[in-house]
Amino acid sequence: MLKKKQLEAFRSQLNERLGTLLDEASKTVTVMSDDGENLPDPADRATLESDRNFELRIRDRERKLIGKIKEAIERIENGTFGICEECEEEISEKRLKARPVTTLCIECKKKQENEERLKGL
Repeated sequence: MLKKKQLEAFRSQLNERLGTLLDEASKTVTVMSDDGENLPDPADRATLESDRNFELRIRDRERKLIGKIKEAIERIENGTFGICEECEEEISEKRLKARPVTTLCIECKKKQENEERLKGL
């Protein structure tokens, strides 16, 4: 079981990451809404459009991560952080440090990935 000090360290790390992601999202909205680019060259417009699409894909991934971070903070609050949602065993601290938003222990995650791989065949 994680100690209070460890939980607070995870909470701090998650809140810091959340703040960074929200700042980046805000900057993206500002940049994307800046409609000052009136590029006459089709190649320049295509490059700009490609860059914007790439940026939007990144932000979409970050949006999903923001949800996972908020859920992890909720799990800290309700006492279920670090408990595998599949087998209800403790998730190793090493795994939580590598991926604090995880909800599965390494064994259950391997099992899930193997099942997904078999479905894909």
